[in-house]
Amino acid sequence: MNDQERIKLAALHTQVIRPPQQLLATFGQTNIHYYLLTEPIYAELEQQARPETVLREGRVIAERPKLVTPVYMHKLEGFGDDAQRYFEMIMRRHGPHAPGLLYTYKNEPKDTSILTGSLPAVANRINDDINERGEKGATIIRGVDEMWDVSLFKFIYELTEHSISQNVTELKAHGLFGVDNSGLPIEARMRIEQMFWDASRGELDPGLLKTELDRWGIFDEYQDRFLDLFRRRR
Repeated sequence: MNDQERIKLAALHTQVIRPPQQLLATFGQTNIHYYLLTEPIYAELEQQARPETVLREGRVIAERPKLVTPVYMHKLEGFGDDAQRYFEMIMRRHGPHAPGLLYTYKNEPKDTSILTGSLPAVANRINDDINERGEKGATIIRGVDEMWDVSLFKFIYELTEHSISQNVTELKAHGLFGVDNSGLPIEARMRIEQMFWDASRGELDPGLLKTELDRWGIFDEYQDRFLDLFRRRR
């Protein structure tokens, strides 16, 4: 079995036993506490007196979705020539200022442990504990031991897919899902203003603000304000 077939098989056998009782937030960070359960790979190789389950616990941090355009995506770093050509194709097809949402995530693994009991029994115990705590941002995932990260990624992908409609609706309701006369999304313009405010208070590295302005190709428009940040520090 090649890698592609193994990935497909792992995704096929991934099951979200308990989905989080919330979608990805439109206007803030989302913190998902995950319990990823798998049957240990060695269970297939040796006879066990009692069933065991592998528990991988951690958090997925989803940043506030950013409203972007093909122009912005075209300037992101770390993409090869094929990806750049794809962005150019999107710009020709939909226009350089067609709005879309960009989601970013960070996985923070916590603990890995071996628990006594079958996977369904362990899942029930964890589910009862979550209910007792009233933790809305918790999820239980059944995955494949040797490719557990594929199972986690599939969960993230599906949660994003389910959240997009609500995120777009809320942005439209606030008048933010659109672009101004210069082709810059209204939400991005507001985000830049917030970055200037945070940088002026010393809460944001000005270099991150400079990078954002460069990605939008509007540094010249904000150059004087950006330089003022350094004059105030003297």
